[in-house]
Amino acid sequence: MPVPLPVSLVGCDFSSSPSRQKPIVLALGALLGGRVQLLNLKYFQSLPDFGDWLKQADDWVGGFDLPFGLPRELIEALGWPNAWEPCIRHYCAMSRPEIRQVFSDFCNSRPAGGKFAHRATDSLAGSSPSMRWVNPPVAYMLHAGVPLLLDAGVQLAGLHSGALDNLNDAGQPRRVALEAYPGMLAREILGRRSYKSDDRAKQSADRLIARKDLVTALEQGRTHLGLRLKLSHAQRDALVDDARGDSLDAVLCLMQAGWAQTQQSNGEPCYGLPTDMDLLEGWIVTA
Repeated sequence: MPVPLPVSLVGCDFSSSPSRQKPIVLALGALLGGRVQLLNLKYFQSLPDFGDWLKQADDWVGGFDLPFGLPRELIEALGWPNAWEPCIRHYCAMSRPEIRQVFSDFCNSRPAGGKFAHRATDSLAGSSPSMRWVNPPVAYMLHAGVPLLLDAGVQLAGLHSGALDNLNDAGQPRRVALEAYPGMLAREILGRRSYKSDDRAKQSADRLIARKDLVTALEQGRTHLGLRLKLSHAQRDALVDDARGDSLDAVLCLMQAGWAQTQQSNGEPCYGLPTDMDLLEGWIVTA
């Protein structure tokens, strides 16, 4: 039997305002059998540089830590287009101050305890509502990141087919993006233990131990994904030593992308996304 070729994978820890201090981090890897091998980490200090990388002709399946859609309840209440691409184009044409004002007005009109609208996937994944504009500003992450994926012609699985030049000779998409969420996989291993902080004063020994435990569990395959992470000693040290957790979050997204590819290879439709997912809201892979 022929030896299967590795499948290229990408995991992305995204920032809507990348900088030298808080870059976008990409974990580049390969899937072979039941193992995901981390090959390299890349860092982008600006959105245009990241957008240029997305346009490169490499083949990959990627997990991106940013929302791909907004809650249906919000979209319908605002009277925005109720199909995914027209809605996203409308949203991304707005400025961030406009988004903040519209979403703030929406929240202020609702009772305490139910200010935000949620997507169906957010409840299962335990993620922040995709309309949240502070702590974390995931609404701005959607606003900054999804247009870059669209402009690069990438396929957004289940939502957008991508450009014709994104197809290989067999008519299959060359670059496929899925919405990922590293916190979901981290909680499966650590429970509510914190493993990262952007605040130097909170970068404690307990969080360092949690990162070590998290990496060890990924290497041993102790998650529902059924995959093991393969690292060099230097890579392991780099992930553990990153007190902000950005590199480790990118690797968690890489593992989720690996799971999605195994589902596709095993004949599951649309990289393991639910067949009945809301095509306006989108879905977090593995949720």
